Amino acid sequence: MTDSRVSRSTLTGVGAVAVLVATAAPAVAHVTVSAPNATRTGSAVLVYRVPNESAVDSPTVEFRVQIPGISTTDAEAVPGWTSLVRHDTADDVTVVTWTADPDGGIGPDQFGEFSVLANGLPDADEVVTPAVQTYADGQVMRWDQELAADGDEPEFPAPVLTLGAARSGGTDDHGDIQSAPSGDQAEDSTARWLGGIGIAVGATALIAAVGAAARRGR
Repeated sequence: MTDSRVSRSTLTGVGAVAVLVATAAPAVAHVTVSAPNATRTGSAVLVYRVPNESAVDSPTVEFRVQIPGISTTDAEAVPGWTSLVRHDTADDVTVVTWTADPDGGIGPDQFGEFSVLANGLPDADEVVTPAVQTYADGQVMRWDQELAADGDEPEFPAPVLTLGAARSGGTDDHGDIQSAPSGDQAEDSTARWLGGIGIAVGATALIAAVGAAARRGR
């Protein structure tokens, strides 16, 4: 009886894990965008993660993304890829395209990351950024489907960027990403502060010594 119960429990657990893996795998493979410090009307570095989902092991040779509502953008240089930024002033949409060099691209079981510096993000809770992924064999995957009203994730969801509250002062159109100082910067600031105090104390002691010597002379 005990062995039977253990076997059923084990099988149930394995089945549950299998279901979790099956449901989680597609989400991991989707094209995503991240920018933890992105805020309304501000500037941020948007990082797109692009996995290879080709069923025939064909490399990804082009990635294109639309970023609506921003004023300007700069694409980070990616080794082995050429970037092109297009501005559509009619509807204020910026399109960024990365094209792989000949015999290059994102191969099977690999992913690539593409970053853009976006200035003047829109005043909204989130930004939907449709993307297009092209493979060497001609297959085109359009990541442009929005979340359904019932909350179910579509097969090819568009990357969505969530924006935080706007910062006071703003960083519009300057590309000056606000961030906390690194450890080295903090240590350097502390060292300079302590050094300044030491100089001030030394100067005070020197003045006191000169004054004492003058009084003794009189």
